[in-house]
Amino acid sequence: MHEVDYCTLGNTGLQVSKIGFGASPLGNEFGPLEMREAACAVRTALDAGINLFDVSPYYGRTLAEERLGVALEGRRDQAILATKCGRYDKRAFDFSPRRVRSSVEESLARLRTDRLDLLAAHDIEFTQCDQIINETIPAMRELQREGKVRFLGISGLPLRMLADVAQRAAVDYVLSYCHYNLLIQDLDRWLTPTLETKGIGLINASPLHMRLLTDQGPPEWNPAPEKVRRAGAEIVALCRRYGADPAIVALRFCLDHPYVSSTLVGMSGALEVENNLKALNTPIDPDLLEKISQIAAPVSEVTWASGLAENSDV
Repeated sequence: MHEVDYCTLGNTGLQVSKIGFGASPLGNEFGPLEMREAACAVRTALDAGINLFDVSPYYGRTLAEERLGVALEGRRDQAILATKCGRYDKRAFDFSPRRVRSSVEESLARLRTDRLDLLAAHDIEFTQCDQIINETIPAMRELQREGKVRFLGISGLPLRMLADVAQRAAVDYVLSYCHYNLLIQDLDRWLTPTLETKGIGLINASPLHMRLLTDQGPPEWNPAPEKVRRAGAEIVALCRRYGADPAIVALRFCLDHPYVSSTLVGMSGALEVENNLKALNTPIDPDLLEKISQIAAPVSEVTWASGLAENSDV
């Protein structure tokens, strides 16, 4: 039995599981999935003590929210439910106050609940920083005052923009992805110090670098540059030579971060949930970790462009 640990998310008082359920696979983002499998994954996670479930209307273009809502029926109170607003398709973004409100109402209906524990503006780099600070976040705060949202945050890829908004606006947490795992650790250079100073919660996503650090490899749409892909493949092969599961090693590494409250990892079936839980009790061989660090060193701050040019870290 793997015992799930919990951490307080910044100043929110919420106790979130150190392993969080990334629900994007429920929207078929990594391949086709049956509703039965999706429900089984959610219930297996709940039974194990995982309580943070993160989704978005963008995942599966509302399919992930619909499936998660069905799977949580009767057990909603066991979950800390997080969704997002602002991104709705590959090129469909709307961070206006009116759309924030309608988005939340739609998400509540799909998720079959009357409240969201966490709400994040999704991929904020696709609009101007000032809109997020002056329009989007105030609209989210209004929904918070109405009791529809408990805590609010921001998410996106470029670390400098996330740090800037967190510094200038009142947010409760930040969700960052693909900036802290075996391949890259620039999160602590550009974002973590700002959040620690202000007591803002930090959620880390994509510990597997969007499945790059897995035996099956990344999906076609993974945007990582070729040199990062090669390093990832080398790390996977190295782990196998050591008799270690690369996905478990990658997740274990992220779980040891001293400030991150929860690490979100995509889960698409009961077996995947159980495999992720193994990371809780699987220490990393120091010699293996040293060799991984050597492979990753040349790409340890390599990211890619995302959003408006003015917001990109590249």
